[in-house]
Amino acid sequence: MTTLRIVESRDPARVEAFARLRGRAALDPAGGPGTPAETVREILADVRARGDEAVAAWTERLDGARVSAGATRVADVEVRAALGRTPGPVRAALEAAAEAVRAYQRTLVPAPSAPLESAGLRLETRVRPLDRVGVYVPGGRAAYPSTVIMTVVPARVAGVPEVVVCSPPTHDGRIADPVLAAAAVAGATAVHAIGGAQAIGALAYGTATVPRVDLVAGPGNLYVTLAKAQVFGAVDVDLLAGPTEVAVIADGTADPDWVAADLLAQAEHDPLAAAVLLTPERTLAERTADALESRLAALPRQAIARESVERQGLAVVTRDLDEAVALANELAPEHCQVIAREARRVADRVVRAGAVFVGPWSPEALGDYVAGPSHVLPTGGSARAFSGLSAARFLRRYAVVEASEGGLRARAGAIEALAGAEGLEGHAESVRVRTAR
Repeated sequence: MTTLRIVESRDPARVEAFARLRGRAALDPAGGPGTPAETVREILADVRARGDEAVAAWTERLDGARVSAGATRVADVEVRAALGRTPGPVRAALEAAAEAVRAYQRTLVPAPSAPLESAGLRLETRVRPLDRVGVYVPGGRAAYPSTVIMTVVPARVAGVPEVVVCSPPTHDGRIADPVLAAAAVAGATAVHAIGGAQAIGALAYGTATVPRVDLVAGPGNLYVTLAKAQVFGAVDVDLLAGPTEVAVIADGTADPDWVAADLLAQAEHDPLAAAVLLTPERTLAERTADALESRLAALPRQAIARESVERQGLAVVTRDLDEAVALANELAPEHCQVIAREARRVADRVVRAGAVFVGPWSPEALGDYVAGPSHVLPTGGSARAFSGLSAARFLRRYAVVEASEGGLRARAGAIEALAGAEGLEGHAESVRVRTAR
């Protein structure tokens, strides 16, 4: 028996499986006593009240790392030293990834637009970078220097002058060298050894040593995501991203061994990760399931990947390729790969996904590291409405309105009529006092 479950598209089990996939990491920010949400509220309230002392206490309690209150910042000299200790190939890869991300993200920064002038009214939209942003970089099961590149670089391309990175410390209070090296390459202005909800609280509310930011970006575990949901409003947040996921649309031209490798590339992240194959070819589904089983046996993170595939893995046999595309759009996955004849034409019809990877030579891992778009993407079906993180997310737009006397007079009647309809006489009077003379 293979680990990957195979179902027909019209089987009720497929509908149930899709519902479980969408709800596998549903958030309840208002959860009551004993829930993760209540724990997060306690942490955030403590950090808001006691600042650095609370951060140190929760870091020791949750991460097992002893740090002195106010001593979480990694010295700049240590960040540079970590870059110096980084093996040449890894450093070169970090620099290549950062440059690829810079090149792509520059295309997303809007050019200044010309003012709009009409009948005595001049309108202008100004775009300015945020002053300071916080970036959360996960730790725990693995170090993620790529996440540093994918979050810090877009912020710097947008022109943000201060980018503060927080990442969980190990038991000795340190952050892994690859993460520090990536911070140096990406241009982070400060790095703090803080993880979990206490890091989000420190960034959102500020402490004596962690400056308050305007926006918190970056992925994390359930507690980090709940914390982002709870501080929203005090600061902005990028996404409430959950466990990673991939949907592979494939026809009979796909190599089952390649498809299996792509499914496992997501499954190895987390037991809650989801890997789904959508194909009109039952033979491909069966051969992929066999190849996946063989590959699992040799995967270093086999236990994590196997649990992910057993709980969320799915191969759906569709009536045709059109139905495979329709089911991908229904699922709205974080990543969607298309491995099919005329892959680009098929991919053009995938309109609900965080990112789409076209053709057999475009594995999702390409996007994770060096393609250019950020790998911080909407998950759990939220790609229906949300976009991935980009340089544009770190920009703030505001309008500038300038009227001449004639321009205001020409619009005074409409303003007074609408203000009267709303019962806001003060609004009308602020215009009337000018035009009555």
